[in-house]
Amino acid sequence: MTGAASLPGGRHGSIILLLRLSDAIAAILLAADLVVVCVSVLLRFLFNAPVEWSDDVARGLMVGSAFFGAASALARGENVGVSFFRDMLSARLQAVVDATSALLVVLISFYVAFNALKLGALTAGQTTGSGLPLELTFYPMGVGALFMTVFALDHFRSRPLLNMIKGVVAIAAVTGIYLAWDYLLPSSMPSSGTLMFIGFFVTLFGGLPIGFALALAALIFIWVEGAFPGVIFAQQMARGIDNFVLLAIPFFILVGYLMEANGMSVRLIELLQRAVGRMRGGLNVVMVASMVLFSGISGSKMADVAAVGSVLIPAARRSKQNPGGAVALLAASAVMAETIPPCINLIILGFVANLSIGGLFIAGLLPSALMALVLIAVSIIFGRRPASAEETEPRVPVSGLWSGAIAAFGLIFMIFFGFKTGFATATEISAFAAAYAIFVGSLVFRELSLKSATHSFVQAATRAGLVLFIVAAAQSLAFTLTLQQVPHAVGDFMLALSKTSGVWLFMLLAIVVLIVMGSVLEGAAALIIFGPLLMPVAVQLGIDPLHFGVVLVIAMGVGLFAPPLGLGLYGACLIGNVPIEQTVKPIMGYLGLLMLCLLVIAFVPAISTALPRAFGY
Repeated sequence: MTGAASLPGGRHGSIILLLRLSDAIAAILLAADLVVVCVSVLLRFLFNAPVEWSDDVARGLMVGSAFFGAASALARGENVGVSFFRDMLSARLQAVVDATSALLVVLISFYVAFNALKLGALTAGQTTGSGLPLELTFYPMGVGALFMTVFALDHFRSRPLLNMIKGVVAIAAVTGIYLAWDYLLPSSMPSSGTLMFIGFFVTLFGGLPIGFALALAALIFIWVEGAFPGVIFAQQMARGIDNFVLLAIPFFILVGYLMEANGMSVRLIELLQRAVGRMRGGLNVVMVASMVLFSGISGSKMADVAAVGSVLIPAARRSKQNPGGAVALLAASAVMAETIPPCINLIILGFVANLSIGGLFIAGLLPSALMALVLIAVSIIFGRRPASAEETEPRVPVSGLWSGAIAAFGLIFMIFFGFKTGFATATEISAFAAAYAIFVGSLVFRELSLKSATHSFVQAATRAGLVLFIVAAAQSLAFTLTLQQVPHAVGDFMLALSKTSGVWLFMLLAIVVLIVMGSVLEGAAALIIFGPLLMPVAVQLGIDPLHFGVVLVIAMGVGLFAPPLGLGLYGACLIGNVPIEQTVKPIMGYLGLLMLCLLVIAFVPAISTALPRAFGY
């Protein structure tokens, strides 16, 4: 987590300077977004003077911040991809595949930049609903994508010349084969949809970062069809994140980083250690409880894993626990926390499936409580007491711990109070949560300096850029799937299957699909693609949409942390500095328990629907 804003070594000075500029722009745009949202809410609430242009400005700033943040993430090589299959290749073949993937990233980034800037020129003179220039959304997106192109070129040119040549030859060969086939035997040419899926899975399993694999799949369809201009692709990418609801993602991520910087996270974890750390399995209980509390504050699960793991995994080593088992429990706790508000994936699902985000937040509480109790019970039953007090005893005095706990619970109260009273939307609440974290860190704890706050904004903008770029790319793919009527076909198939075999089979199939795709794709991408496909079918079958949404998110979480492909598990292993081989056996046990919980949640709807009905959702 702390390395997200560090500068890479061995890079050309101009690239480092450009990275600093990209960081600065992304962080400034995010900070401006925070000010716009907070001020507009205060003006509306205190003076009954709503600012009509605030939503348009906030969305435009988010699009720009997302693309500059994604550019910074690309420069640092933080984009996630599936490396399992690529690692099975020989070293020589791996080098060619890596060079080909790097060149594809260059081409995709440039295509996005070119068409985003072109779209900005085409929309010159047009205005948004509040009268602001429409091109101000597309020009920052295009410039951010240009930064991505430069960073991608730098990654590509860092390879040996022979590998670069092989990468160029590989792409030229595939393109030549397609053109020759289309010219000589056009009747036998696979459909554009088939080529799209082949291109997606080949590049995904070849290690191409997920966001770029999604974007390339959409581009293959557009290029093969030849009926759509490139600006449609850029427009769909912008449309994918040009929504006020999605602003909650960077703000909640920012809250997580600010909590780490202002000392709130360390205080809270150490207070939990002081409270239950000496009991049987106490350190594991602390880990689960910490994930519960942090997930109620920060919307980013990987940020939660980093914050909790960076403190408790070293504590597990000091207490002579198996670090592989500790990392496995950490990953399982992240699955449990997928439905604890304010989870980013709940926000994304609510956005793409047109569900109440507040309703999803409430619906996820009891399911997460069930899974947390199961993990805590297992930790106590199979745990052992720490060897000595010195190995787990917190170093911070108790008097200094309660302030962090009180501040953290104040943040949790603010989030839930905002939803219950209707004072603000999810996005506005996330903005005030970030402002609260800044206030507590700088004025109450006096640990949040200007430098650390700036660092937190850069980290948050980079991490949010990673997530939102995947959302934008997934929207472009969802657009092409809609053109091919894939949602309609999937809906008809699932409805027909359910009519003959029962609703239970549909629920099981949906769980299997999200587990499998959650392990292959990043969580957001899996939900964006399959949420809108499956949700209408569930509603037609009489399944409560909030209940079904919770099931989908948990299933996706199981896949995200399931070996051997689960990207979340790899992230947890990196944070804990543990080889994935040491976590496979314990994580399978934890995931087995969570799967049982998921089946209970899926087939006992009241667990998900009781609280939403009580709160009027």
